Amino acid sequence: MLRWSSMVAATLLACGTAWADPIEGKWKTQSGETATVTSCGDDFCITMTTGRHAGKQVGKVTGGGDGNYSGFITDLDENETYQGSARLSGNTARLSGCVLGGLICKSQDWTKL
Repeated sequence: MLRWSSMVAATLLACGTAWADPIEGKWKTQSGETATVTSCGDDFCITMTTGRHAGKQVGKVTGGGDGNYSGFITDLDENETYQGSARLSGNTARLSGCVLGGLICKSQDWTKL
């Protein structure tokens, strides 16, 4: 069954009928938890899948091209939402949340699983 699923996925990709955005998928956070990024309309929703905040949405970003995304990121420990961004480089995503128009920012590096 696994072999058949792999062949179907490879065929779809080769035909160009199913292209996922590079940010979509499972990610390991800097703290070791995991998060999933999925398409939600024209945006991408970021939801924690493990840890204390499993099942909670922590962000929503829109693709801007060349591996850059912008939107909002929520710090669930502080219950604060910030203007956010994500920048992809290989299998790493740098997520940043900023206040005061980008004057003060915090960033984390996530690794794609």
